[in-house]
Parts: sequence; C-alpha cells; structure tokens
Amino acid sequence: MFSFKKLKPLAALIALPVAAAVTTPAQAAEEVNIYSYRQAFLIEPMLDAFTQETGIKTNVVFAKEGLLERLEREGRNSPADLLLTSDFGKLWDAVNKDLTQPVESDVLEQNIPAQYRDPDGKWFGLTSRARILYTSKERVKEGEVSTYEDLADPKWKGRICTRSGKHNYNIALFASMIQHHGEEKAEAWLEGLKNNLARKPQGNDRAQVKAVKEGVCDIALGNSYYFGKMITNAKNPEQIEWAQSVNLIFPNQADRGTHMNISGVALTEHAPNKANAIKLMEFLSGQLAQYMYAQENFEFPVRPNTPRSNLINKYMGEFKADEVSLAEVAKHREQASKLVDKVGYNN
Repeated sequence: MFSFKKLKPLAALIALPVAAAVTTPAQAAEEVNIYSYRQAFLIEPMLDAFTQETGIKTNVVFAKEGLLERLEREGRNSPADLLLTSDFGKLWDAVNKDLTQPVESDVLEQNIPAQYRDPDGKWFGLTSRARILYTSKERVKEGEVSTYEDLADPKWKGRICTRSGKHNYNIALFASMIQHHGEEKAEAWLEGLKNNLARKPQGNDRAQVKAVKEGVCDIALGNSYYFGKMITNAKNPEQIEWAQSVNLIFPNQADRGTHMNISGVALTEHAPNKANAIKLMEFLSGQLAQYMYAQENFEFPVRPNTPRSNLINKYMGEFKADEVSLAEVAKHREQASKLVDKVGYNN
C-alpha cells in the first residue's frame, strides 16, 4: 500500500502584503489527499497556508511519472482527491482517461481566466508560464528574432537548441502553431526549425541555456520561470552565469502574443474528500496563494491583478500573452506529436 508523505509545516508562514481571513481550525480531523506531479518544495508553502487558514490537513504523494496509471489501477478505491500537474499535458491526459470530474465554482470562474480552465470544469490552471526564446547577448542582435515563425528561417541553421520535441512543453507549443496556422503550415515550420537545430534535441530547458552560454547554439527554447531559478541559484553559481549570458525574448508581441502553458489542478473522479478538495482548489486560485506562487516559483499568477515577483518585473516586465484557449490548443496535441515523428525532429 503506497503511503502518503505529509509535507513538513513551515516554521513560520512568511509575511505577505495581502489580507487573508484566518478561520478557527475545525475540531474534527479533515484532510485532502493529493497526487502531485509538482515537486513538494514548490507547493509546500501554499499547502501550509491552506492548513493554517482552514485546519484541513494536506497529504501529498509526489512522483515524476505514473500517477495517472496509479489512479487508473485504484479506480473507486483511490484515496486521491486532487491531481496537481506541472504542465497542461498531464491534465489533458487525465481528462481523456476519465480520471477527473467537473467542478462548478463561482470562485474558480472569477479567479481563473477562461483560456486557463476547461469549459466543462474538469481542469483549472493555477500558474502560467511563457515559452520564450533565450538568445545569446553576444551573437544575436536586438530585434533579429522576434517570433516563433522566425525560428524556421535558414539564417539560423545550426544555431538553435531545444529539448526533445516530444516533451509536453514543446508539444504544447507545436500544437499552438497548428491552432494558429493549420497543420500544413505548422509542419513546414517544424521542419524548418528541425533543420536549424545545432544538435540532436536533448536535456532539459536549463541545459539549452547552458548550451547558449557555451556557444553550442545562439537561440534556445525554454520556459520563462527557469530564468528565475537560474539567476537566483546560489547553490550552483554556474547557472547564474548561464542566465546572465542571454536575453529573454517574448515572441510574437506584434501579433497574437507569446505561447503560454500552465501548471494546474483537477478533482479526481472518485474524490473521497470532495468538499475539502474544492476548498483547496479555490484557495490555490485566491489572492494569497497566487501571490505566494509568484514569489516562490517565478511563475505568472493566473488570477488577474495579482502582483508578480520583483525578479519577474525586473527582467521580464509586461508582455502580450496568447489568449487562445488551451482547451482548443489541446485538440491538436496528437497531431503535433505525429508531426514530430514525421519531420524526424528528434533524430
């Protein structure tokens, strides 16, 4: 039997410039059980704040892979109430496997913009992140690349690095290209991008920025929050140097805006603590948790008018985000995956 790991409480909840009504903890033991693809340290502060405010315990199982399969095996006997994911792909897979149930909540609808939640209430975004370009300060001039479409220009032959084309982050971007341009044009673009790669796709997003620093390539695709994690990484100061070597480009500012992805949450199909689980979902979409997400993880809050972190304001500022619904983009995920194979992107 797989046991839940109880996250350790914070010694003291950090002071935040937002108001939060603290209720008296319930006398009866109440809990929410979470299966999480998000690492424990990323969500611990928000969960501790939730427990402090409501008295409801949170129990977490973290795994990089296999949680959807676990939910399928456990069926009605699953103890899980919520599924937390680090990207949209896992949410989409959970819905397609009938592992979630719809939630009707005015709070969630008010806090989360329509493009970041399922029209049927089966998944909700909690944070957003931009798929940006990291460009060499030394070898790429200002304005030389400004759109995703530019990445297929032959001038960049042998100068671009990405992780695997099959990774969820890239599949989401490729699916958005199909959404905006149609499959035929998206395929031509993807083939052009593949022809411009400096090396076989490999590593994670940080590894692509490292490759730019080392001169392996001049442009890299990566999620925006990795910049924050690198530029503040005192434990591995070489990552600070990687971050300092690049400019951050938010593509397509003159037209549709930069492609966005999300981390998110879904209520499991057989949630045994449904009411408490919805309370947690609403809390995570609220002012306090959204502010904490921004400060802790360098992600963009999905809740409108929530302050971003000082670091994001310093290095990224305001930008135009693509407002196309992720539910629409997700319809092209399978096509995108097939195009990756068709153009031999990972070869």
